[in-house]
Amino acid sequence: MPDDPVETASDEPATRRSWLVALGTVGLVLLAGLAVWAAFTGVGPAEADAAALRNAVEARTPGLTTAAILITTVGSTAAMAVLAVVVGVVLWARGRPGDAAFLVLTTAAASLVFRSLKIVLDRPRPPIATRVVAETNESLPSGHATMSLVVIGALVVLSWAGQAARTRTLIVLAAATWVGLVGATRIYLGVHWFSDVVAGWAVGAAWLTVCAVLWRRWSRRSVAAVAVPVAPD
Repeated sequence: MPDDPVETASDEPATRRSWLVALGTVGLVLLAGLAVWAAFTGVGPAEADAAALRNAVEARTPGLTTAAILITTVGSTAAMAVLAVVVGVVLWARGRPGDAAFLVLTTAAASLVFRSLKIVLDRPRPPIATRVVAETNESLPSGHATMSLVVIGALVVLSWAGQAARTRTLIVLAAATWVGLVGATRIYLGVHWFSDVVAGWAVGAAWLTVCAVLWRRWSRRSVAAVAVPVAPD
């Protein structure tokens, strides 16, 4: 017997959306790879590295430096990990274990991703003479940029449902501003090249998207499984 035409037609938009999401995710992963490659080989954004560092050094003032150190500390990889764990515990306590797992596991895996890239690529940081704060590990990609985007982005994803369009816009603007400021401080403080930060944002965006897509699919399947009526004996 042929499929119900109404049911088939209703499935088409969902299938189309799934393909678009898949293509967009693959595109972000490829873009992240391109950003890391460009930084490592010195092309694209990396061509602005020297000028960005020079401008950052010239723009320094005591007030800006104090603010930059504060922002970079609050937006550090350790601080973002703590934030993810704390919010994860709250979500679990409120009966949202799936959301808690998404946040904590996405954050933990993102840390492994950027650390692995740092070790493999082993790119040197800017000269010590330009650094305001001490850093000892590798430069590419920026862990601050990666982790701030992943954790803050994951919180945006978790807070998205049920929000009005105006609220969603404000949430995205606030998140983007914070992530942008954290990345900018890494250049200002002389501990990262411009291309390190761009690569960090790209890696973070790609990883967050992959995890969010998988989490969304898992959530839908869980809801569908619960919604299936059980036939009486």
